[in-house]
Amino acid sequence: MRFSLFIHMERWDDTVSHEQLFADLVELTLLAEQGGFETVWIGEHHSMEYTISPSPMPQLAYLAGKTTRIRLGAGTIIAPFWNPIRVAGETALLDVISGGRAEVGLARGAYQFEFDRLAGGMPGPEGGKHLREIVPAVRELWEGDYAHDGEIWQFPTSTSVPKPVQRPTPPMWIAARDPDTHDFAVAHGCNVMVTPLMKDDAEVVDLVNKFETAVGNHPEVPRPEIMVLRHTYVHDPADPDGWRPAAEGINRFYRTFDAWFGNKTTPTDGFLDPSPLEKFAGRPEFEPDALHRSAMIGTPDEVIARLREYEALGVDEFSFWSDNSLTHEQKKASLQLFIDQVVPAFR
Repeated sequence: MRFSLFIHMERWDDTVSHEQLFADLVELTLLAEQGGFETVWIGEHHSMEYTISPSPMPQLAYLAGKTTRIRLGAGTIIAPFWNPIRVAGETALLDVISGGRAEVGLARGAYQFEFDRLAGGMPGPEGGKHLREIVPAVRELWEGDYAHDGEIWQFPTSTSVPKPVQRPTPPMWIAARDPDTHDFAVAHGCNVMVTPLMKDDAEVVDLVNKFETAVGNHPEVPRPEIMVLRHTYVHDPADPDGWRPAAEGINRFYRTFDAWFGNKTTPTDGFLDPSPLEKFAGRPEFEPDALHRSAMIGTPDEVIARLREYEALGVDEFSFWSDNSLTHEQKKASLQLFIDQVVPAFR
């Protein structure tokens, strides 16, 4: 099982500049590369200070010039907010800039807040139609001349300029939860990325089972890969309470996620307060003690033991999700412990 870093700039108030946050992101990426991580992933979100990434492409292009080996993943491009020609051309350009290190992830989108502002209020679940149409169209554009007459997009003969370095195409990934999306991804030869969010490892087993069912349904397709994305924090075993800051930070992260996902309050200058603690009464999965068990939080030995279970399930890639509302120094110390004491167990 290989490892990757999933990272965004996180801004919880205006005391830290965006310039500093990007410098921090670059520092953690370079640390991950030095530590043997395979890929850095950056997603797409809009108008949210707690997840700053209006496009992964310029960030990944910058990282291409600062790194030599680590692969550069768009994790993920939100299909309804793009045109297939733009996806094909921009990801191919990233592949050229990086010398063939691009990974292309696509998703239908999660926040109705974003659909209200970038897609004319289209209901978020309808993004699945865009995802299903954009994937084969991008592949065709990478290959050469292609005209498209679909339900969502129509355009005359076009092609991707430039063409990607990786042939026949860069690896494509689909963010999946429901069985139909797993099946679509596998049928189209795409790898699958999943996140159990705040749920425990029974959810990981369920997501892997959905993937394996899809694989079994398509014996004609070479077996794709599956990546599990988890909030991750490794602490010094000498500190028995070292898990608590991470669990409390991830609790804050998910309460903020809930506020944005609920789409009930208008943010102020890109900030939205976390949903209040009392909203989660009777929701034990949000408690710090539960997040200690569900998120990948623990001493190096505890984290190794759980990752061994993921490896036994057939997980090909574990992505160290660094977003957790903690400080840069806390994130850096955790990542360094993971590199020093967890990664060697899998080499």
